[in-house]
Amino acid sequence: MAAVQGRVALVTGAAQGIGRGIAARLVKEGARVILTDVNEPQGRATAAALGATFRRQDVAQEKDWQELMAYIEASHGALHIQVNNAGIEGDPAAAKDPEHALLADWNRIFEVNAAGVFLACKHAIPLMARSGGGAIVNLSSVASFMPTPFIAAYGAAKAAVEHLTRTVALHCAKSGYRIRCNSVHPGQVRTPMLERGFERFAAGAGVTMEQFVAGFLPTIPLGAFQEPVDIAHAVLFLASDEARYITGQALAVDGGFTLVH
Repeated sequence: MAAVQGRVALVTGAAQGIGRGIAARLVKEGARVILTDVNEPQGRATAAALGATFRRQDVAQEKDWQELMAYIEASHGALHIQVNNAGIEGDPAAAKDPEHALLADWNRIFEVNAAGVFLACKHAIPLMARSGGGAIVNLSSVASFMPTPFIAAYGAAKAAVEHLTRTVALHCAKSGYRIRCNSVHPGQVRTPMLERGFERFAAGAGVTMEQFVAGFLPTIPLGAFQEPVDIAHAVLFLASDEARYITGQALAVDGGFTLVH
């Protein structure tokens, strides 16, 4: 999509998984990509492989956002696309249901997955407005559409992202900033985070990982897990001028999972 050619794009949590896939797609389409992550070695390696720029960043730290925006403006002069992908599952060993979950784990998940997106929007909006407008794409999850007693904090945080997206979209539209804001909701993408979750669920069910995956796959109507590139295609569209009149929307990329759950 030539609509992102030469645009300055930021992708958080892009050292691996979905974030890497999104960064790679934007680079391929000619965007100038800055990718961030707390995993500095992997982040630098990914940036070098893709032809992007890496900056270490903890999205839950406001100081990191202030420094990052100052860097982008000084080095690139503008920001046109921001993809807020960074997220965590919390402590893998901690209970995730609403009765037994630890407050510390709940707070940490919200700190990164919800407050991190709030800080991202807060600090991107002024620079994006000075750049003549742009697109914010927030990565939520299909977990925002349904009860998730097995990952209570994660689902609630992703629901907060969906609501914040609509709020940011309306704020920017009414402010005349020419900034659009939409959310993308992946289903089951085979990333390291999903693999860890499947391992935990398989252990809880007393079955092997292969048995759990075989039993889960039929719950996806299209019959396959998503790949990072599937999410990247959706993000690219929402970030491009082809989506210039789309704002405040939630797009599920889930193989039809939410149609039957």
